[in-house]
Amino acid sequence: MADLAEQPALELQVDNEKSAVPSEDGIALDKTEESVQGNDVDTIDSAEPEPRPKTESESEKAEPEEESKPDNTSEEPASVVVENTLNEEAIQQNVPIDFVTMGMFIIDDIDFIPPTEPVKDILGGAGTYSALGARLFSPPPISTSVGWIVDQGSDFPPSLSTLIDSWSTSALFRHDGLRLTTRGWNGYEGTAEKRAFKYLTPKKRLTAQDLTPTLLQSRSFHLICSPNRCRDLVSEITSLRKKVIPAESYTKPIFIWEPVPDLCTPDELLNCTNCLPLVDICSPNHAELAGFMGDSGLDPETGEISTIAVERACEQLLASMPLQSFSLVVRAGEKGCYVAKNGGRKRGRDPKTTKRRKKDYVRGGLQHDTDMEALFAGLLQDADGIVAREEIEVDPGIEKWIPAYHTDSSKVVDPTGGGNTFLGGLGVALARGESLEEAVAWGAVAASFAIEQVGVPTLGKDAEGCETWNGHNVKARLQEFRERL
Repeated sequence: MADLAEQPALELQVDNEKSAVPSEDGIALDKTEESVQGNDVDTIDSAEPEPRPKTESESEKAEPEEESKPDNTSEEPASVVVENTLNEEAIQQNVPIDFVTMGMFIIDDIDFIPPTEPVKDILGGAGTYSALGARLFSPPPISTSVGWIVDQGSDFPPSLSTLIDSWSTSALFRHDGLRLTTRGWNGYEGTAEKRAFKYLTPKKRLTAQDLTPTLLQSRSFHLICSPNRCRDLVSEITSLRKKVIPAESYTKPIFIWEPVPDLCTPDELLNCTNCLPLVDICSPNHAELAGFMGDSGLDPETGEISTIAVERACEQLLASMPLQSFSLVVRAGEKGCYVAKNGGRKRGRDPKTTKRRKKDYVRGGLQHDTDMEALFAGLLQDADGIVAREEIEVDPGIEKWIPAYHTDSSKVVDPTGGGNTFLGGLGVALARGESLEEAVAWGAVAASFAIEQVGVPTLGKDAEGCETWNGHNVKARLQEFRERL
């Protein structure tokens, strides 16, 4: 758990956003309508006054996130926040934090299409699912390398505290008895029975100031927000991080940005491109990416996700910023995930270890009898007199589709949170030094566990005492997936 002693005096964060207008960090739909993967099922922050039917592409969202324009839900009164942490013994083991999410914690109520009975008090939210994705690859004792914030209201069910505690993460619990826990409703509306989401209680957005010194030292951060807020969060987290890490040991963290759908529009494309140089990974789903381009992202003939549209949009974004090093990871439901990154020149010599040859100066400059051939040969020699030519390696970049883990649609029970879980797995892999392609494989496997049931997967142990989720070993599933690729 994040260290209680480290948490500075907190000012209660009161959400001033109203759910009547699409939020800047739009909180959105928990579930995706995609029949198979859920890699693109991510949380949104769309704040709506009334439950609004979502298109199939929108329904891929998992949990609402934060920021929004003024919200019709009443503001919470100022109150005292009492903080407590889980697993303080684990913190003392000094396990470094690999992953922190800025996503919110939400309790979900889900109304299914009759005759399926509704369910209440389901663990949800972008923060929950992304933390789950990182936790799947972090059995104890490194389970404490996963950091997130759980805001508990007066109505917080004890059963959910027990469930979260069983994960043994560095979850920072903040109890406020003067407010209700953020809750969301997921259901179906209209004759077309489109998926819809709305907040039932005021939401509580996280800011950089909510992060304790321990959480600020994370190797990676998951941000789910608008482009403008993403820029603010990167700047604020970086500034606060530099205050708690000595300059001589400071390293730049990995920023994984998940755009919220409400502001994935052509009007926001410039803000998006201004944000890209600040992050390492930008991961919209296919519909959000298409939204920036003013497109549907669907094949006009079949109505299915268009892989051509995904590739074209990525090519346009990368071409507009050829010198930037960010990567695009587009989650596309049953189509899997498209990874795109610009190539470039990689110098083969390490400037830190390569000795520079002392310059030979010719007094008086060039003379009429200067041996030009000998002069240029000397310029190419290193300190030992050996001809030294700098070898330049070309990084070809990446343009690759990686399939979804589940190929059988019957395995997908509820895609809620699949996209968030995907990014949790991807983020913790990058934090531990894995390549981008390997990290995407971690993400695909993480998402596969999130969508096999309503709510979160079940943690258990096998006969050998090894950790399992839904009865399966995560490492074994990852190995099986690697063999397929």
